Amino acid sequence: MRFAAIADIHGNHLALEAVLADIRAQEIDEIVNLGDFFSGPLEAGSTADLLMPLSLTSVRGNHDRYLIEQDPASMHASDAAAYRQLMPSHLDWLRGLPFDTVYRGEVYLCHATPKDDNLYWLESVSAEGFAFLKPIEAIAALAEGIDLPLILCGHSHIPRAVRLSDGRLIVNPGSVGCPAYDDELPYYHKVETGHPLASYAILEKGTGGWTWQARTVAYDHMAMSALAAERGRADWAGALAAGWVR
Repeated sequence: MRFAAIADIHGNHLALEAVLADIRAQEIDEIVNLGDFFSGPLEAGSTADLLMPLSLTSVRGNHDRYLIEQDPASMHASDAAAYRQLMPSHLDWLRGLPFDTVYRGEVYLCHATPKDDNLYWLESVSAEGFAFLKPIEAIAALAEGIDLPLILCGHSHIPRAVRLSDGRLIVNPGSVGCPAYDDELPYYHKVETGHPLASYAILEKGTGGWTWQARTVAYDHMAMSALAAERGRADWAGALAAGWVR
């Protein structure tokens, strides 16, 4: 059993195109998608048109929820920018997605954590603004009740895997389209991969259980950086150019 996992595209259709091409080059036919598809100042509509016909097993992320629950007038700038590009059919597609799901009977999928779509599963944030790996006890506590060997989440944009003491593997494939960002909650912090590449993961079940391979893919990230700058988002422009928030 072998498949790919993608997450956190954030409207970056060029990154998504490159990742899909790389997945095909690996001769992988099945992909799961862990949410936050459109939010950002890039190309939400083009991303939706590319993504929806693929009929991937998908779960809804926190920013996807904002797009269908919040008043557009009160949305954060990134959500509002995406909302203006989306058609009613795109929003209806989001409404039909589950919070979480189980793939092929043994892989749990959610965007962030099983009970909160806006909480990092594998990372904590310090009052000083640093994101760091949680203690394994805290990670395992969030996995309580999920009796499946492989667990996939996104949200933090950081490619990472943690093997629990009972053998369960939790994997975050990283972000397809947004390699760095800052956030105000729970404290102001930055999340930075330090590179502009698109990230995803390959999951494979062998005789020894599940393993993961983190992959990065080059694409025309400077075109997306220039688009963000043109649309008045210097923060996104810098993140897309280099993978750092400045």
